[in-house]
Amino acid sequence: MVYFSPTGNTRHVTHAVADRCAQLGSNITLWDITSPAQRRENVDPAAFDAFVFGFPVHSLRAPRLVRQWLRTWQGDKKRCAMFFTYGGFSVHPAHYSTGRILEQQGFSVVASAQFPSAHTYNLGGWEALAHRPDSEDLQAARRYADAVYPRLLGTDTALPSAFEQGDYTTKQLDHFEDFRYRIVTQLPTRSGGECCLCRQCEKVCPAGVFAAEPGEVIGSGCLACLACVAVCPDQVLHINDTRATWQKKLRMGQTSASALNRQKAVFYL
Repeated sequence: MVYFSPTGNTRHVTHAVADRCAQLGSNITLWDITSPAQRRENVDPAAFDAFVFGFPVHSLRAPRLVRQWLRTWQGDKKRCAMFFTYGGFSVHPAHYSTGRILEQQGFSVVASAQFPSAHTYNLGGWEALAHRPDSEDLQAARRYADAVYPRLLGTDTALPSAFEQGDYTTKQLDHFEDFRYRIVTQLPTRSGGECCLCRQCEKVCPAGVFAAEPGEVIGSGCLACLACVAVCPDQVLHINDTRATWQKKLRMGQTSASALNRQKAVFYL
């Protein structure tokens, strides 16, 4: 099971799926590819019978670094399932675009799912799906494992219907990724404050651009995933206050915090 989880949401769902698959009789290997060092690990896909890929949705797709990394793999017709965690707003075309990459790399995609999870920007003041995934979401993850397990084994040969492609071009989707920086106008920093200098922020940074000693992003490439903010034991790292954009996002989506929180997991089988 391969997962990318800057703030821990995808990791929680991954472990729920993995634990259930183990109960069903599988030998499970977990591979966290969040940090650059972890993505550089030499893992041979041929050593495994099937895969489950779990990623967060960033601007309607799997994160850019994940998409790039997937294109370095060869699936050799191995069966795989996907799932995504998302902060309550749009998900598509994440299933379609990631599934297409996997198919192009030689995998056979047998299922996908999406799980509501606390939005990254809650760390700046949003209130989207706080405390999710919760126990009900993790129970849904276990049900997803029950559903995909026979497909990964090949005893169930059914395939999901076509995933929703959406109306956006690749160029438009690439442009949407820049919208993150209209919300996160101050990249993570500790603003000169003191910390224990444990360097966890450096270790977890998926782009490898956060420097612990100055306590800020060095160079370009920050995903605004806020892994560094989430992991800081001293809680001194921060971004700008995002509460004003939270209200704007709700208006644009014609929704409310309570409506977002009523969302449930969805399976594509």
